[in-house]
Amino acid sequence: MTREKIEETGRKRLNRLLPPLGQRIVKTSVAVFLCLLYYWLRGYRGIKMNTEAGITAIICMQPYLHDTRDFALSRMTGTLIGSFWGLLLLLVLLAAPGLENHLFLVYTLMGLGVLASLYSSVLLRRADASGLAAIVFLCIVIAFPEIEEPLRQAGDRIFGVMLGTGIAIGVNVFRLPRSKNRNDVFFVRTRDLAPDRFSQIPSAALYRLNYLCKDGARICLMSEHAPAFFTLQMSQTVFSVPLIVMGGAAIYDLNEQTYLYTENIRPQDSLRLREYLEHMGLSYFIYTVHSHRTCIFHSGDMREEERVIFNRMKRSPYRDYLDEGDFPAEEIVYLKIIGTDKETARWLEQLQSFLHSRHLRGVIRQEAGTKSISALYIYSAKASIKQAESKVMELLRKEDPALRPVEVFLDRPYENEHDAMHLLHRLGDLYEPLCLPWKKEQKASK
Repeated sequence: MTREKIEETGRKRLNRLLPPLGQRIVKTSVAVFLCLLYYWLRGYRGIKMNTEAGITAIICMQPYLHDTRDFALSRMTGTLIGSFWGLLLLLVLLAAPGLENHLFLVYTLMGLGVLASLYSSVLLRRADASGLAAIVFLCIVIAFPEIEEPLRQAGDRIFGVMLGTGIAIGVNVFRLPRSKNRNDVFFVRTRDLAPDRFSQIPSAALYRLNYLCKDGARICLMSEHAPAFFTLQMSQTVFSVPLIVMGGAAIYDLNEQTYLYTENIRPQDSLRLREYLEHMGLSYFIYTVHSHRTCIFHSGDMREEERVIFNRMKRSPYRDYLDEGDFPAEEIVYLKIIGTDKETARWLEQLQSFLHSRHLRGVIRQEAGTKSISALYIYSAKASIKQAESKVMELLRKEDPALRPVEVFLDRPYENEHDAMHLLHRLGDLYEPLCLPWKKEQKASK
């Protein structure tokens, strides 16, 4: 194992054990400290210490300033609504002597107060603040009848929210010193940004991805499919690094819309493979690259499972579906056979020894948007994500030999848009880590 490989493995293990210290974590801690410092200087101690401002700062602190403003507005709205109804109910309860002996009626009024807080938020078109409004209302009235100075209690709560909001926005505006790892090439799977090729990458994730690319981050996206996924969704993104597509069988320059490299199936192997599939009675799609275009042919009678996928895929203007005709055998990148999950598993088992003898490999993937339909992809044995990563690094190191690869993957399958944002925030922290004093000392010692 080379020294570079050992260092890369060590970095991956260290990142898993000790993830980078994110800017949001640091800023949130600073904001809470400033809130506590303010009340400490005012003489608050122990049980009397106000926590409202600190809690608000934690909730409002978001990765982006505009998100912090949105959370702050929601927090303020919910607090004002809940405080209004809570103060109003307290004044009513305190104005009616003897209610402390009729707690069933008191709690009924509290329930109606929760209803009023929730509905007021909806009426004001701030449904996102409804839950908070109800919580604030309940916090104000729940201690009845052991309540003194209701006006002060409501006022302290409102002031605490305003203080926490102001400190959160102020701290978020301040940008901590950061360095930029411009020698890192970040490899990211598209399946960690969207569940499948027919799904949209969340707009917030696209915004973050564009920001990182414009700032100079070298990001290589990797897809199991043809470049149409990128062409549809990322026409406005300028990548400084080519993309890995077709499960590692090709490298594609999205800016120039050209293929830089393809790992094709050898002509003699593709010919024998097609004969073997026809002998098995299977129809299949043939994916070729001709003049930097993805051209797709079909061989055999189209089965129902194939037609479902074909009718969906042919709508794309970025894929050329053609009748089977003459095409150079050396342009075949891979073959795709569609069937039920049980069928594709059986076909792969039957083909294993043949594929091995012809230096080919088979991979089964579930077809998006279908039930129990999958596809068997057959590539050259040399076509793989790892091989493509090495090819990308080889191309890039011709201009900058100091570049190093960094893989940024989700630890579990993609579930929702929060996973995409989590991944890109982690990538941002790796690309632009905090410039901490002890890290400077480490670099100087090197």
